[in-house]
Amino acid sequence: MRNLRKRENPDIQRSLFGEILDWMLAPLLFVWPISIAFTHYFANSVASFPYDQSLREHVAALARQVSSVDGRPQLELLGMAQAFLRSDEIDNVYFHLLDGDGRLIAGDKELPVPKRVDALPKNENGEVHFRDDEYRGQTLRVAYLRLPAPDAAHQRWALIEVGETTEKRSQLANKIIASVILPQFVIIPLAVVLVWFGLSQGLRPLTRLRDRIHARREADLSPIALGRVPEELRPLTEAFNSMLARMQHNVDAQRRFIADAAHQMRTPLTGLKTQAQLAMRESDPAELRHALRQILIGVDRASHLVDQLLALAHAEASGHAQQALLELDLDQLLREIVETWVVRALDRHIDLGFESTGAVLIQGNAFLLREMINNLIDNALRYTPAGGRVTARVVAQGDFALLEVEDSGSGISDEESQKVFDRFYRGEGADGEGSGLGLAIVREIAELHLAAASLRPKSRSTDGDEQSGCVARIVFPIHRPQPLQPLLPNSVQTGFA
Repeated sequence: MRNLRKRENPDIQRSLFGEILDWMLAPLLFVWPISIAFTHYFANSVASFPYDQSLREHVAALARQVSSVDGRPQLELLGMAQAFLRSDEIDNVYFHLLDGDGRLIAGDKELPVPKRVDALPKNENGEVHFRDDEYRGQTLRVAYLRLPAPDAAHQRWALIEVGETTEKRSQLANKIIASVILPQFVIIPLAVVLVWFGLSQGLRPLTRLRDRIHARREADLSPIALGRVPEELRPLTEAFNSMLARMQHNVDAQRRFIADAAHQMRTPLTGLKTQAQLAMRESDPAELRHALRQILIGVDRASHLVDQLLALAHAEASGHAQQALLELDLDQLLREIVETWVVRALDRHIDLGFESTGAVLIQGNAFLLREMINNLIDNALRYTPAGGRVTARVVAQGDFALLEVEDSGSGISDEESQKVFDRFYRGEGADGEGSGLGLAIVREIAELHLAAASLRPKSRSTDGDEQSGCVARIVFPIHRPQPLQPLLPNSVQTGFA
């Protein structure tokens, strides 16, 4: 019943102790009725054996008293022999002798006669057979012997039957059953108690492990020692330790992020406070406007930093939440984003270009990919001087899609190309506008899409001159849609074609 209620409502808290106890006792309760049925069957067989043997002896004794007179069987049974035959105090014993036509020759006429006497097996070797019958509501056990004809001239035979009620058999069978079943009413409850006690003792290591975990401090993420952990609980404990290690890694990363973010936010806020204090002291309108302009620039920088921090937090949260990635055209997405940056590029006198090679399908999150591409283009525009060029493109190469943003800025060294993806890292030639989070956001979103992000200097030109600038590249796995399986038989499709 407990398992049935749990299946109806899976939210009910399950007990491991109860589950194991159910699986241990349920087979016992299932086997017990089967055991009783087998005991009843074998008890009746054992109880019937000695009484069947007695009936067999009675039939053999009567068979020795049968003689043939003019080809007709006769039974010569003395009165003392009949009294001995009927001397049973509990059961009633009946006997009779029938001829080949089923007519009564001697004995009790109330003893039931077989429905088909001629269908009974012949007993050439003197073997006694048994059958069950009923007389006046009482069950009879009947032993019979079919005697062959005394000589070839008279093809006649006789049937001797001795029937006995089954009261003694039932009493003996009940005693056997009681001797087997009654002790079980003591043994089975005792077994249940012992199973309960043994299971309680067996689950004590689990209770101790629970107490060890419960006694820990909230900030304690150290692994659980495996010294006293049972072998069955070791895989669970190791998995729990692995989860603790991942949690510790995430907590450390969050602490570093918070510390770095607090440090980065302190600088623009301090600058804003200083500019505000200077503006309060100024009486010259020109100087006051200059101070307000500096405050506006500081607010823009702080706003950009906050946006970057929120974008990075959103990317990390999306990675932990394992958001679904949908099929999209990376080439079309890049085209749409580049169009939104054209005005800003013109303001900076930078030639922003887009190179298309056709549709390239990947699986991705459009919102996060927009954030990533925006950071790549923004980073390229920041480090490209006026009159320079920035080109965005998507190229398909085998099983991979390459998204590239190329600029003609001051370039980057090989050593710095490995560090620029770290949070709050800014290169030597960086101006004061960046936050140091753009490429960190790019790497976080790329990893979420199973892609690889890199930033490298431009390759040499054909004439051997070193080209300034760098190329940001994201390598995505190409998504190849599976062809739809036909829903109709080939013959039907051919007919429509």
